[in-house]
Amino acid sequence: MSPSMPSTPSTPSTPSTPQRPALLTRLFKSVAAIDPQEVKAVVLSMLYFFFLFGSYSVVKPVRDAMGTVFGVEHYQQLFTMTLVASLVFAPLYSGLASRIKLSTFLPWVYGFVAVTIIAFYALFVGVNNQDRWITAAFFVWVSTFNVLIISVFWTFMADIFSRTQAKRLFGFIAAGGTVGSIVGPTIATFLAKRLGNNNLMLISAAGFVVTAVLVRMLAHEKQRLLAAGVEVQHTSLDHRLKGNPFDGFVLLLRSRYLSLLALFLLLMTWISTIVYFQLGDLITQAFPNREARTEAYGMIDLSVNSIAVIIQLFGSGRIIARFGVKAGLLLNPIIMVIAFLAIAFSPVLLILGGIQIVRRVAEYALAKPTREMLFTVVDQQSRYKAKNVIDTVVYRFGDFSNAWVSAMIQPHGVTGLAIFGVITSAVWFPIAYLLGRRYESVRNGELVGTAAKPAKMVEL
Repeated sequence: MSPSMPSTPSTPSTPSTPQRPALLTRLFKSVAAIDPQEVKAVVLSMLYFFFLFGSYSVVKPVRDAMGTVFGVEHYQQLFTMTLVASLVFAPLYSGLASRIKLSTFLPWVYGFVAVTIIAFYALFVGVNNQDRWITAAFFVWVSTFNVLIISVFWTFMADIFSRTQAKRLFGFIAAGGTVGSIVGPTIATFLAKRLGNNNLMLISAAGFVVTAVLVRMLAHEKQRLLAAGVEVQHTSLDHRLKGNPFDGFVLLLRSRYLSLLALFLLLMTWISTIVYFQLGDLITQAFPNREARTEAYGMIDLSVNSIAVIIQLFGSGRIIARFGVKAGLLLNPIIMVIAFLAIAFSPVLLILGGIQIVRRVAEYALAKPTREMLFTVVDQQSRYKAKNVIDTVVYRFGDFSNAWVSAMIQPHGVTGLAIFGVITSAVWFPIAYLLGRRYESVRNGELVGTAAKPAKMVEL
């Protein structure tokens, strides 16, 4: 009988999922303090936002061109129609969320957008892309769904990542959208003459289909993280939301916290519109032809996106973690009070252009991510229903109301708009302070809202 061979030491079992490269994990950890188990969810979220914003940015120039067919002098009518459309689609969205399982409903939001773009493509090819009312319908629809799709994105983010995760990750994730906002217009610029506006619509529709697929993948990743015990929001997507189509409006009116959020967004929208009118006035005076004006706007957009993406990737999470959400909310009102005072005393293009760059960088890199973090402490009903009303109806009401107010102040020139901007920013500051204080007063595990009032829910 031969002697038995010495037993070899057993090798550890191979994990069911392959480990990510250590170098990539260390890179994410060093750049934005992303934990190894969060990497896949963060990458999928960035790709989701990239394709979402890129797809919209491809079709946005087409929308703007269609708006000129309807008539630039009738833009206020288009804003009014967009507000009406938002009032119709907000309860429709809420009603569908109450009847369709979230894991199915969320991807189909983007699938439906793709289908409607293809339908308009067929109309423009088969009928006439110079028909004023068809082009107006397209302008209004794109202007309606653009805020809806971004609202759904951030709702989903707030329903995946916890409050503490959001402080580290939301700024970094936002960089995906910023890159998409650079790539999308680049595609439109280089291919518009070669392919034509109609075919750009097909590229946009394809991008929204990819977005829908990424939503499905991210929903599965959330379930995996929950099963692994990773710190994420302890909510499920495998159910329908309770209630009726008008719950979003009811929740908004009943909650002081959500009402403050709506007022914060309204004032932010007013500030953006005031600066837009001021900048347009000065650029029109400074540059005699449309090509030069387009170049000026393009330089501002390129500067904003380039600076913002660097801060989002390398600084937003650390800044918010160091100084808190309240500081992120207060930064823009402080900047704009100083900025509008400077414009009132020296209404020149160089100053206003620089201020626009600083304002938008601060908004994209800090103000918007911190505003979205505020929804991590509300219940799921409020995330999907009240947030939708705030991001669509309130946002479009801000555009609508301030477009008319700014038009009335326009005869007083840039100085009149600047004084109005100072007053608006001065009101915006205490709202931002109250919001930040209420958010920071909520302890971990507590929720703000009125939908269900479980044991750990508090009303602020």
